[in-house]
Amino acid sequence: MHSHLLPGIDDGSPDTETSVALKKGLEALGFLQFITTPHIMWDMYKNTEVSINEALQQLQQQPNQQNIRPAAEYYMDEYFDGLVEKDKPLLAIFGKKVLVEFSFVSPPLDLKEKLFNLQMKGYQPILAHPERYQYFSGMKSMYDDFKSMDCLFQVNLLSLSGYYGKIPADLANYLISKKYIDFVGTDLHHQRHLEAFQNSKGIMNQVSQLLDSGKLQNSSLSL
Repeated sequence: MHSHLLPGIDDGSPDTETSVALKKGLEALGFLQFITTPHIMWDMYKNTEVSINEALQQLQQQPNQQNIRPAAEYYMDEYFDGLVEKDKPLLAIFGKKVLVEFSFVSPPLDLKEKLFNLQMKGYQPILAHPERYQYFSGMKSMYDDFKSMDCLFQVNLLSLSGYYGKIPADLANYLISKKYIDFVGTDLHHQRHLEAFQNSKGIMNQVSQLLDSGKLQNSSLSL
């Protein structure tokens, strides 16, 4: 429910051949269905529904590429604010659930207002990789605030292996302990991510805890 497999439109797969290879590698690991979420980040990746669907059609011209559908990972910038304000339809993960992200350096000063405005338009925010916002390590109460606002959390599976460092791993385990995680995703961009999955042996205990929590909603997203 979070991957960057579409060719040539963001910092994920650069071409169709790579997209097919990355997807085949994930399928060998047991992944069966894919929601791909290219960035919409207006300073860098000016994607729209048109550009995303064009990239999807390019990929689907290859054999065995029908188990994939598009959504988007929205960076909460001024362009995003404009989409919300103007009631532009957003590319949702499922129903009215929308995947959003923000700066890894510091949160927007009006972050809660942005989330509230999105909700007022009938959408439910899914916070992409909340464990990777390392500044929250010193203010974990923000996670409580987000949950009280009815935000959903999606954790990157590789965070559980320490791929992004100790702080994201610790925050991921903290969110597991709070039973705050609603979705897990690969956030797969490139071959190095795939190799990390292939070589990772340290995440199944945490995944088992997540499954046992009964909170994971990935199965609700079946294509």
